[in-house]
Amino acid sequence: MGIFTALIIFSFLIFFHELGHFVAARFFGVRVEVFSIGFGKRFLTKQIGDTQWSLSMIPLGGYIRMKGQDDSDPRFTSYDDDSYNVKRPWQRIIISLAGPLANFLLAFLLYLTISQIGMPKLLSNVSDLNQSHPAYESGMRVGDKIININGEPIIYWDDMADKIQNGQTPLRITVLRDNKYLDLTIMPKLLEAKNRFGEIEKRSIIGISPDFNATSIVQYELDHGLEYAYEQTKTASMIIVKGLQKLISGLIPADNLSGVVGIVDTTVKVSNMGIIALLAFTALISVNLGVINLLPIPALDGGHIMFNLYEMITNKAPSQEVMFKLTLMGWGILLSLMLLGLYNDINRLIG
Repeated sequence: MGIFTALIIFSFLIFFHELGHFVAARFFGVRVEVFSIGFGKRFLTKQIGDTQWSLSMIPLGGYIRMKGQDDSDPRFTSYDDDSYNVKRPWQRIIISLAGPLANFLLAFLLYLTISQIGMPKLLSNVSDLNQSHPAYESGMRVGDKIININGEPIIYWDDMADKIQNGQTPLRITVLRDNKYLDLTIMPKLLEAKNRFGEIEKRSIIGISPDFNATSIVQYELDHGLEYAYEQTKTASMIIVKGLQKLISGLIPADNLSGVVGIVDTTVKVSNMGIIALLAFTALISVNLGVINLLPIPALDGGHIMFNLYEMITNKAPSQEVMFKLTLMGWGILLSLMLLGLYNDINRLIG
């Protein structure tokens, strides 16, 4: 059941991505010949207007085929009025951008949905302390609830992160213990810790852990929900962009790269954690698809944008032979990354 859920989610994300391309293409009068979810042999096809809507055997992706445009061979062209090739470069760029933008929009809508359903947030209750760290040495104890830091009210655990991690001066912390308020002064300690990318960095720490059983369901009004959805989408995008930068520069080992098997495996696990976790993970994968497809690799949307920008700047279309060779190179890069991700996934599953 979990694997089926993962495939449904993955197919939905691909559908939404390709729908973005489809809507933009039709807006500019480009005929879309095929809209397929999955690759390989089509087992279910329905002709609607000029488009064959299909489900294919391999449910790990999808594509639309526009008249005069073929990612497998960019030399396949058509110069009819309803062809992709006759459109202006800026129009083709918008068609290419529409897929990734659809993924960002979907992530935004998913985060907005989470904000309206209500999400569990950790309260500021302390469940564990490191006895060699500043919080314990200053008098904080298990069961304390942090009320404010430097006079600013604290309700949720994530309210404290910036105040503690960026603090290089003593913190004035008020805690609630046995229905009594206690004022403590704690000087954070600068220690080495791993960040979300697995890198070692120095961080201000006081040595406390949250109580994972102390949570509250938080629902936003629509205006705050819109703000939350925007911030979450932006944050997720920046995390993925930074992760890619670090991966390309070698700061993150290549064995951190995950493939389809890893994504499916994680989706299965997350689906058992409840609807909110599943929606949040789906939003993250949607952002991931949007960012990845914007990479300037031939055969991806970013590659098409790159070719069309070249035509806009030089007022001359790139050589079809050069585009063909670059596209083959792009497919080679993508296939290599997919195989590396698959290899890492298998290693992790075996381990």
